[in-house]
Amino acid sequence: MLDKEVERIILNAQKNEITEYFIYERLAQSIRDLHNKEVLKRISDDELRHYNFWREYTHKDVKPNRLKVWKYFLISKIFGITFGIKLMEKGEDKAQATYKKISESVPDAKAIVKDEDEHEKQLMNLIDEERLRYVGSMVLGLNDALVELTGALAGYTFALQNTRMVAVTGLITGVAASLSMATSEYLSTKSEGNAKNPFKAASYTGIAYVLAVLFLIAPYLLLTNMYACLSLTIVNAIIVIFFFTFYISVAKDLPFRKRFLEMTAISLGIAGFTFAIGFLIRTLLNVEVD
Repeated sequence: MLDKEVERIILNAQKNEITEYFIYERLAQSIRDLHNKEVLKRISDDELRHYNFWREYTHKDVKPNRLKVWKYFLISKIFGITFGIKLMEKGEDKAQATYKKISESVPDAKAIVKDEDEHEKQLMNLIDEERLRYVGSMVLGLNDALVELTGALAGYTFALQNTRMVAVTGLITGVAASLSMATSEYLSTKSEGNAKNPFKAASYTGIAYVLAVLFLIAPYLLLTNMYACLSLTIVNAIIVIFFFTFYISVAKDLPFRKRFLEMTAISLGIAGFTFAIGFLIRTLLNVEVD
């Protein structure tokens, strides 16, 4: 006879396992890549086996969390299977601690913990996703756009003193720079002779750069106060850095805090430096823009 608290914990574990079974199963059915489909199907079968293992102790059926199923299914379809699954698996640390907690009542719980660890390794090693192969190209495009354009807009803001002119100048600069970056990435990837497609690598770099440009100059297209525009541009830059760093940290198992603070400090530092340059140029050359 199970202790009430132990039974509650096991029922919760059952719910998690059957929920994740449906997530993996639905993802496996939704993709065409046979390799990834097979990996996801194998893991979904393991989740079902874990569910049945816990059911032998509770003798109760548990329904999945439908909201969680849809949540991680949609996240995986929008942001990629690797990101969605690893984001979900981050919650497994707490589950594994729970399994260890009840191991005295259920000795085989330790085996479940071991299986959960192997699941994550399987996902990292076996799932092959195009967007992660080209994530380096996206990082290149975003990093360059954030550092270069944030700084350029800060300089233009003081030098030109006109939000429309800053927006136009920034857009021209950004588009030209995105084409330059995409071309450089194409030639670099082609010369490396690796498995990446040079055209796709260039496309990921260029598109990431252009999207960052549009997001950064948006305040200058909508507002007339130049200092409000510059402030919002810096906020937008921090938002882009936050979300993209979070994405990479989850998908690639990299530390988030250090990378986020480092990239934010670089972008803000360059912005402050170029703002000062804009001030000096306008003062020394006595430039007045009506």
